[in-house]
Amino acid sequence: MNVIRWIGLPFVLALAVLGSFAPARAQDKPPAIIYVVPIEGIIDLGLAPFVQRVLDEATQAGAAAVVLDINTFGGRVDAAVQIRDSLLNARIRTVAFVNKRAISAGALISLAAQNIVMSPGGTIGAATPVQGGAPGAEAQPTSEKAVSYVRKEFRATAESRKRPLLIAEAMVDADVAIRGLVDKGKLLTLTTEEALQHKVSDFSADTLESALEKLGLGGAELRRVGPNWAENVVRFLTNPVVSSLLISIAMLGILVEIRTPGFGIPGALGVTSLGLFFWGHWLVQLAGWEELLLAVAGVILLAIEVLVIPGFGVAGVLGIAAILAGLVLSMVGPGDTPAFIVEAAGRVVLSLVFALLASLMLLRLIPSLPFGRRLVLARGLESAQGYASAPEGDAALLGKTGRAWSPLRPSGIAEIDGRRVDVVSDGELVDAGESIEVTRVDGNRIVVRRTTNLNQKE
Repeated sequence: MNVIRWIGLPFVLALAVLGSFAPARAQDKPPAIIYVVPIEGIIDLGLAPFVQRVLDEATQAGAAAVVLDINTFGGRVDAAVQIRDSLLNARIRTVAFVNKRAISAGALISLAAQNIVMSPGGTIGAATPVQGGAPGAEAQPTSEKAVSYVRKEFRATAESRKRPLLIAEAMVDADVAIRGLVDKGKLLTLTTEEALQHKVSDFSADTLESALEKLGLGGAELRRVGPNWAENVVRFLTNPVVSSLLISIAMLGILVEIRTPGFGIPGALGVTSLGLFFWGHWLVQLAGWEELLLAVAGVILLAIEVLVIPGFGVAGVLGIAAILAGLVLSMVGPGDTPAFIVEAAGRVVLSLVFALLASLMLLRLIPSLPFGRRLVLARGLESAQGYASAPEGDAALLGKTGRAWSPLRPSGIAEIDGRRVDVVSDGELVDAGESIEVTRVDGNRIVVRRTTNLNQKE
């Protein structure tokens, strides 16, 4: 017995020591990490890369989950589809905390998460794609094709997350009726209690902390993240108003540069604006090499039309069409409705028209502006300095009128007082046959401008 006692004693002591260390090790274990992503306001294309970055960062950090704190009335369908794909492909647990509403695109994002928790008084649904009407008018449902596409996106998402399929479709299509829940002709929007009853939502919780408790994630370290400066810049550049402004500045700068010699500030400003437009839309996966090459080809065709080929013909038409196609395709994505595509095309056309009108006005005003005078030699060089004055025959043409014998782009040939002389316009393009007037003679340089006198003799 004494031998057994002496042999067993070390084992008893070892177990006691290990038992005393076990609680300490459990207490030393760091708390789980949960990333919290705000989904607020308008859902735009810049939000998609932000969500993808957080999912990747949380996965690499070994986080327990990523929580989407959702309170939105919706936004772009293509942006919601990108976020939905990121959530379905995520290798980390995802939770949608609907606080207080997940409407339209927000509903699709919520359905793509593994768990949905809604705050009391919350709503989810009303996701049919719509097109804007006149200012102040109510938005109208779009085509059946667009509705069918979004309805299937909702159904596929519900299938992936094992949620009720008809309820997901009824959020998009008013023709889907569910007895006791929604009649035909009405879109489905669920309250928190209805979502719980029909197994769309898993739990109801007043706060994010209580939601995590019910999901078994209580006591975790919360890391609230927001877009970084680069993602904010992308969201700014892809804003519809900013995009239209960039297009106008780009086209204005390029048109002015094409119609004036050298390469200066207008050209640099135009190229920079065009680069910012395509860079922003490239990062949100809208623009690609095809759209960029279309726009560049259009600019080259316009330059050929203005500088090489007289008049306005096939090159000019193809150039404008290529620019329009490149810019419009860079503003639309998968799931965008025909109405949205038409709206994007309208914004591009208005931007180009504005740029064209502004360039004509600017080229007319440049000679009279203080900085513009420095671009043109406005006084003759003195003979005492060894320079010859303007020929008497040319000086006598000052104030005379005539007709452009060839297109002035801006230089060319004009017929004045029965003479054909080399002239240069004051900045604007003059077609052959148009009436012109000599406004300045600088040495051998005869400057003319277009006039409205249509009764000038041939």
